[in-house]
Amino acid sequence: MTAYAVGIDYGTESARAVLVDCADGSELATSVHVYANGVIDERLPAPDDDVRLEPDWALQDPRDYVAALQSAVPAVLREAGVDPDDVVGVGIDFTSCTMLPALADGTPLCMVEDLRREPHAWVKLWKHHAAQHEADLINAVGAERGEPWVERYGGRYSSEWFFAKALQILDEAPHVYARAGRLLEAADWIVWQLTGIETRNACTAGYKAMWTPDDGFPDSSFFAALDPRFADVVDTRMSRTLLPLGSRAGRICSRAAARTGLTPGTPVAVGNVDAHASVPAVGVTDARRLVAIMGTSTCDILLGDTLASVAGMCGVVEDGVVPGLYGYEAGQSGVGDIFAWLVDTVGLPHEVLTAEASALRPGESGLLALDWWNGNRSVLVDGDLRGLLVGMTLATRPAEIYRALIEATAFGMRVIVEAFERAGVAVEEIVAAGGLPDRNPLLMQIYADVCGLPIVVAGSRQAPALGAAMFGAVAGGAHRSIVEASAAMAPPARDRYTPEAQSASAYDTLFCEYKRLHDLFGRGGDDVMRRLKSLQHEVKRGAVGFRATRVPG
Repeated sequence: MTAYAVGIDYGTESARAVLVDCADGSELATSVHVYANGVIDERLPAPDDDVRLEPDWALQDPRDYVAALQSAVPAVLREAGVDPDDVVGVGIDFTSCTMLPALADGTPLCMVEDLRREPHAWVKLWKHHAAQHEADLINAVGAERGEPWVERYGGRYSSEWFFAKALQILDEAPHVYARAGRLLEAADWIVWQLTGIETRNACTAGYKAMWTPDDGFPDSSFFAALDPRFADVVDTRMSRTLLPLGSRAGRICSRAAARTGLTPGTPVAVGNVDAHASVPAVGVTDARRLVAIMGTSTCDILLGDTLASVAGMCGVVEDGVVPGLYGYEAGQSGVGDIFAWLVDTVGLPHEVLTAEASALRPGESGLLALDWWNGNRSVLVDGDLRGLLVGMTLATRPAEIYRALIEATAFGMRVIVEAFERAGVAVEEIVAAGGLPDRNPLLMQIYADVCGLPIVVAGSRQAPALGAAMFGAVAGGAHRSIVEASAAMAPPARDRYTPEAQSASAYDTLFCEYKRLHDLFGRGGDDVMRRLKSLQHEVKRGAVGFRATRVPG
C-alpha cells in the first residue's frame, strides 16, 4: 500500500494543503483557500462594521482557519483520487506568533456573541505590532531581573511574540482577559480542532514564549513583576505539558473527519511554525546553511552545532527545528508586503516594475531605503521603527524605488547574516523558499550580490506545507525521524545564484551607507520615527475614541 501524508500550511492571507507520497515526497495535489476576512487591520468584521482599529493592529478570524480545512483538504483528496484510508498522517504549520484567546473549551472569544465587537477578543496575527509598549516593559523587567531568557532572544523580546500580545489584552481589555480560559498559538488551536484534544507544541513555546526544556517557563514572580494579575498566566491559561516536533498530538476526531474527508483515527502531528517546518522540506538538516522563507515577511532559520548569543535573534532552541542541533531564528517583518505596498501605491504590476528595475545598475537610482515599513524584527527588534527612502528627486521613477526597496531588504538580510557570523555561527549558503524566490530572479541575484553568498532556491514551491506533511509522515510512522523523512522526501534545489563581483563591490559601498542610516535611526541616534508614530497614535486615538491606554495594575 502506498502511504500518503497531508500538510496544511496556514499563511498570512491564505492556507494551502498538499497531499504527498511519503516514499519520495512527490506532491500529488495542492489546494489554496483564501481567507474570507484576510488580515483585519482597519475595522472588525463585526455587526455594523463600525469598530475601527488603531495603526499597527493585525487580526484574523479563526473561522477562516476552519473553512480552510473544509475546503482545501477535501480538494486535494479529490484531485489526487487518493483513498483517505491511505493517508497515514497529517501535519500543520502556522504563522507565528499568531495568538488566539479562547474560552476553556476552545471556543474563540471573537465567536462569543457579546465579545465580537471587542478587538482584543480576536486572533492577533504575527504582524500585530500594537503591543510594543508591553514588549518594552517585558524587556526592561527581564533585564533588571537578569532573566535567562533575555540572552536567548538576542537581548530583546519582540512585540510580535506571545507574552507581549497576552499582556496587551490584560492592559487594555482586562474584562476580555478575564474571559480567556485559554491563550493559544493558532497552530495549537487548529490541531485541537482536528483531534478534539488540546495540546501544545514545544517549538512555538521555545521561540515565542520564553520556554526551554531545562528551565520551562519563567518563574511566576517574573510575570507578577509585569503585572500582579499576570502572575498565573501560564498555569491558568496555558500549559506546562509541551510535545516535541514530530510527535503525535492525537488522531482525527469524528467532527474533523466530517469537515475534511479524512478517516477518523488518522494520526495528527503536533503544531509547527511555517518557517521551521520548511527547513527539512528544503533538505537542510545540518549546520551552516541559512534557510530564508521569503513571503510577506522573511523568516530565517539557521542550524548550529553550539549555543551562542546572537544579537537580535528571535530565539534559539535546542532541538527546536531538527533533533540534535540548535535552531536559531531571525527575520524581517516586511519584505513582500513592502513590494506589494509600492505596487498598490503606483498602480503598476510587479512584472513591469521588475523589468524596468532589472535594467538599472547598483547605485544608478541614487536611492537608499531602510526596510522598516512594518518595523524591524532582526536585529533591532523594534516595531516602532518606520521605513525611510533617501535620495528622491523630481526625476525618480517607480522602478527605481522598487529596486531600492529590494536592495533595502537585501541589506537587512546582510545585517542578520553578519550578526550570526560575529557570534560564531557560520553561514556558508542561503537556501531560499517561499513565494518570492519563484517569482523574482532579480530579487535573488541582488540578495546574492549584497550578502556575498551563493543562494539556492528550494525544489518545492510549497516548502512549509511539504514540511508539515513530512512531520505528519513521522507522526504516522511512515518515517522514524524528520531527518529520515527529509532525506527521502525533500526535492533537489531548482536554481542557484552566485554573487557577481562588480555588483557585489558596488553593494559593499551602498551597504556602508545603509548601516549608517540603520544605526542612526535604529539605535537611538535619532528618534524621529518613534516620535512621529506616537503623534500619529495620539491623533488617531482622538479621532476614533479607541481604548489604548495602559490600565494600572
